Amino acid sequence: MTDTRHPTPDTKNKTFKAIFDQYNWDTTLSEILSKTEEDVVSALHSSKRDIEDFKALISPAAKPYLEEMAQLSYQITKKRFGNTIQMYAPMYLSNECQNICTYCGFSMTNTIPRRTLTDEEILKETTFLKSKGYDHILLVTGEANRTVGVDYIKNAIQLIRSQFANITIEVQPMDQSDYEGLIKSGLYAVLVYQETYHKDEYKKHHPKGRKSNFEYRLETPDRLGKAGIHKIGLGALFGLEDWRADSFFTALHLQYLQKTYWKTKYSISFPRLRPHSGGVEPKVAMTDADLVQLICAFRLLDEDVELSMSTRESEVFRENIVNLGITSISAASKTNPGGYVVDPQSLEQFEISDERSTEEVVTMLKCKGLEVVWKDWAHNWQ
Repeated sequence: MTDTRHPTPDTKNKTFKAIFDQYNWDTTLSEILSKTEEDVVSALHSSKRDIEDFKALISPAAKPYLEEMAQLSYQITKKRFGNTIQMYAPMYLSNECQNICTYCGFSMTNTIPRRTLTDEEILKETTFLKSKGYDHILLVTGEANRTVGVDYIKNAIQLIRSQFANITIEVQPMDQSDYEGLIKSGLYAVLVYQETYHKDEYKKHHPKGRKSNFEYRLETPDRLGKAGIHKIGLGALFGLEDWRADSFFTALHLQYLQKTYWKTKYSISFPRLRPHSGGVEPKVAMTDADLVQLICAFRLLDEDVELSMSTRESEVFRENIVNLGITSISAASKTNPGGYVVDPQSLEQFEISDERSTEEVVTMLKCKGLEVVWKDWAHNWQ
């Protein structure tokens, strides 16, 4: 049944915050948990699913329907993306950070050797990744504006832009004018995860640093959309708060952005808390079955959005999920600056789970009947 108590996104609002402020976390979670079997069946049979259907599909009531959800997700993925999956590689440029984040190995409070790659070191790392076939690279840094700010990121992009079809960054949120300059330098996409949409819990996990500004981070995708970025990646870090509520707000955010900045492409990632130096334990557990349910729910909600899976997850899980909605996957990832060839022993941001080589993952994907695409999906559509 459609619930009309909440407003739908209004494209006339300047930012997502105007939509977000109309929702209450506890009420939203209660509505998800109260969804019935009838709601789930209605969502599964709907020809045009909405955000209320999504609530039903991530609810406990949908658990008995996981097999049906997986079958539908498989059919939609094959229809929309065929037997293809994109490969990408993250490359960490720096572990310097001015924030305190309870869940991150790069947190300012952790006493670790700090390192920022030089131009020569960046090129050594990219040469290695190019030798493995990668044409889509994700540049990652800690949030240290004085060390790895806009000028550093712009230089890195210009340094490697001739080597890669698509360059994505996952760095500190920036102002619109900064993004406009980076786009001119060759930036293709930006990943910016809210971590958790629970405002009070967000503050607990980000007590100091620029990242402690919940609203500035929340409005980052709006600044990206206004800057004219090609693609925006969204997500929440599962384990900080209830995964169902965080996923709902991620979906709400996605739909708002799609209606407001309709020329931009979008992707969703599904990171779960992983062990790291000085790390916090997950507050709310998210099981493998929960994650499968969520991935299928996103695919049923949106046939076109890209869904990404990193090496945080295990070999077995990744092998079982690649045909159920996932469109991009990483392999042999290093989460430390210079981790591929320059300094393999430097401290990682978090421990990866799937440690297979790129070649082994490619072989696995082929055994699953998938053809590897090395460029970005949106790039191929142009």
